[in-house]
Amino acid sequence: MTVILHSRPNFPRGGLQGRLVRWHLAVLCAMTALLVGVQSWQLYGEARERLGERALTTSRLVARLPEVVGGAASGQPNPALNARVNSLRGAAEADFIVVGDRMGIRLAHPVPERLGQPMEGGDNIEPFAGREIVSVARGSLGVSVRGKVPIWEDGEVVGVVSTGYLMPQVWSLVGEALTGLLPWFVLALGLGTLGAVWAARRLRAEILNLEPEEIATLARQQRAVLAALREGVIAVDASGKVTLVSDRAAELLGEQATPYLLSEVWPELAQLTRGGVAARQQNLELTLNGDPLLANIEPLEGGGFVCGFRDRAQALALAEELTHARGFVDVLRAQTHEYQNRLHVISGLLQLERPEEALRVLNAEIQADAQFRQLLRDVQVPRLVALLAGKRERAQELGIDFAVAGGSSLSPVWERHADTLVTAVGNLTENAFEALAGQPGCVTVSIGEDPEGVQIEVEDSGPGVPDSLGGQVFVRGVSSKGEGRGYGLAGVLARVGALGGQIRHRRRGSMTVFEVSLPSPLPALSTPPAQVEQVGG
Repeated sequence: MTVILHSRPNFPRGGLQGRLVRWHLAVLCAMTALLVGVQSWQLYGEARERLGERALTTSRLVARLPEVVGGAASGQPNPALNARVNSLRGAAEADFIVVGDRMGIRLAHPVPERLGQPMEGGDNIEPFAGREIVSVARGSLGVSVRGKVPIWEDGEVVGVVSTGYLMPQVWSLVGEALTGLLPWFVLALGLGTLGAVWAARRLRAEILNLEPEEIATLARQQRAVLAALREGVIAVDASGKVTLVSDRAAELLGEQATPYLLSEVWPELAQLTRGGVAARQQNLELTLNGDPLLANIEPLEGGGFVCGFRDRAQALALAEELTHARGFVDVLRAQTHEYQNRLHVISGLLQLERPEEALRVLNAEIQADAQFRQLLRDVQVPRLVALLAGKRERAQELGIDFAVAGGSSLSPVWERHADTLVTAVGNLTENAFEALAGQPGCVTVSIGEDPEGVQIEVEDSGPGVPDSLGGQVFVRGVSSKGEGRGYGLAGVLARVGALGGQIRHRRRGSMTVFEVSLPSPLPALSTPPAQVEQVGG
């Protein structure tokens, strides 16, 4: 299966780095504004408290002056008293000092026109009750922080002194404090910006220079690919935990949330990969819950691995289909080649005006074909007959004498097992051709049937099976022809074994013989496992 992933979608401009820097700056500016607000409120409270203490101290000093006590007791405005109090206001750097009598009428005020008028603010109740207070109230000059102290004479409150600082002076103190903190705010903003740029670059490098939208797209494509795969696929990290599972793998391993330990669901694979996977491993024969599987393992950078696996029977079936397809291609190519050669010969003889010799060649070919068909007249499985005819053409191309033993026969009842017969005869015949290694020789196929079943022999004049292989020749992947071979005989054994048959090889004089025995399909009996037997050396 080929999976093609197209396109690179249009993602928002700016990239991850730009967006991270902008988000970081927005958060940093918001935090800075919040901190400035909190700091301003704290500084405002401190400034109000400090000015309130100064106002209260000034009011205490003024309330003890004899002229202030006398003027408050008389209750009459006095220009000299007003001048004296205003001079003290300048020394105290206050915005106003107001003296009022026991009725709250102003006896001293920074604005002479307001003398004799009632004091404003509504905060004289406690001073007239004999208590000192610091308050924030709106007077005739505006909102101010004021310290109010009662004026006493002979144990009686005869008036009140109010010293105040207007709010602009309070905020002026706050501004001075914030100006001192401004360089630190700027430094924090600059360092935060540099940190955001550095963090964005590191993060982008860690995620392979991909944008978040690209990562999301890849994740969706990955899930789609895993769902489309017919093989089971799992990814395992360096700690032995399964982190990714395809749908097919989940069916075999069991549905559960990742990550989970591989050893809990597939102990054999966990044991095999314990200590890490150093190199790629292919076509490993493993079992999972008793089912035989073929597994391929691919190591990952940084530890861990990816394992793809599928049912071994399915893999063998695909291998057999491929073998059949290749065999038919070879047969068709051989037939085409041979017929072209014959046509060229006949055409050349005709051009040389030797029709009698051309006719003899044509009759010889017709006679040979007729004789071969005569040998196969009792083999009543059409696909097997077609295979033998193709192998005859293939043998002629290779310069090998190919024959079907006289008396070979097979009844139509074996049509139901035609695939197994074609697999067995095709693989054994092709192996016989390869055993001759391009040298002249002969290959003979014999097919016999009796009430107990069918016996097939493929005999060749090659050197035979090496002693080093012996009975291992039927093991998948074992072959004297090099790496990547050794699947044909294993497939034959599997197909024959499924029908309760057996396969063996032996030497008969100078000939190598492979024998396949299948029990009769009528009646259908229980079939024992396939047997492999080696006879001779």
